[in-house]
Amino acid sequence: MIFRREPLHRKLARQASLDLSAESCAAPEPVDPGPHWGETGIHGVPRPRRWDAVDSARAPGLNGDELHFVALPAGDLIVDEEQPEGTVEPLAQAIAQSVDPPFRAEAVRRGDDDTWAVAAERIEVAELDDAPGEEIHLAVSGGERVLTVDGERVFGSVPELELLGQREGDAYVVRAQRLRERLWEVDASPL
Repeated sequence: MIFRREPLHRKLARQASLDLSAESCAAPEPVDPGPHWGETGIHGVPRPRRWDAVDSARAPGLNGDELHFVALPAGDLIVDEEQPEGTVEPLAQAIAQSVDPPFRAEAVRRGDDDTWAVAAERIEVAELDDAPGEEIHLAVSGGERVLTVDGERVFGSVPELELLGQREGDAYVVRAQRLRERLWEVDASPL
């Protein structure tokens, strides 16, 4: 009798108590080659929305092709670029139908005529008494407080900004930018 060795795969299967009979080795389920990425894998991660509203309006007499302004709660407008008196109001009125003041808006001329596209984002406006500088950042985390005014670290406090930040929790950052006199655009975020 000729001695035949048991094939290694059978020996290992036997030692592992695996059944290699034809019935137990049925064909595996077919692999589905289709994409299983979901929407994120197909379309990517969407960018966060920048504008709360977009509209168009006719505004004759405006200079340039781009314009930035802030509408205050009382209806006053703060325009960044030099413009003739009363020419920005049609843009503010058009966008105010979708967004209540206060808001920051940007307008871009469409074509060669007086048609403008206007986009606005809501902002928060606060009155700060005796606040220094033009731009203030306050960061609080783990009991440590950092206050910067116009990019320079300073000592002291701005109580109104601390109250705004505390709404966000124990760790927060508050940014404030002067609009005019005591009115500031403020943004508070948790850390």
